[in-house]
Amino acid sequence: MAIERTLSMIKPDAVAAGNAGNILQHFEDNGLRVVACKRTQLTVKQAQAFYAEHSERPFYGELVDFMTEGPIFAQVLEGENAILHHRSVMGATNPAKADEGTIRKLYAESMGRNACHGSDSAESASREISFFFSERDLIG
Repeated sequence: MAIERTLSMIKPDAVAAGNAGNILQHFEDNGLRVVACKRTQLTVKQAQAFYAEHSERPFYGELVDFMTEGPIFAQVLEGENAILHHRSVMGATNPAKADEGTIRKLYAESMGRNACHGSDSAESASREISFFFSERDLIG
């Protein structure tokens, strides 16, 4: 198995609800190690850039509004097959369909306010990590 890094983001809904610490602990309890983490608030321009691949989708405007409504935690997680493992720990996008014990089942409000984001491929992970962190920030 390969050691990988992935971007993980705790979204404004989960931060506002005071669940960021619980979510980070959940990742660590499931074998993912935090190698970088920061709390920040996205500007509209940053949110638009981060989610540019969705710009033609009908939910894009709502997504940008949501992601700029409050602070987020961005972190780089590392572990064996971290990209797929992280997505499994997060659970299905729709919390009603998420498995018991997953982050979205435990903390998400709805499909649109789903507590967290995770990279979906090695290419996305590389791009998304560099959006928030420099190589110097990544402490292995």
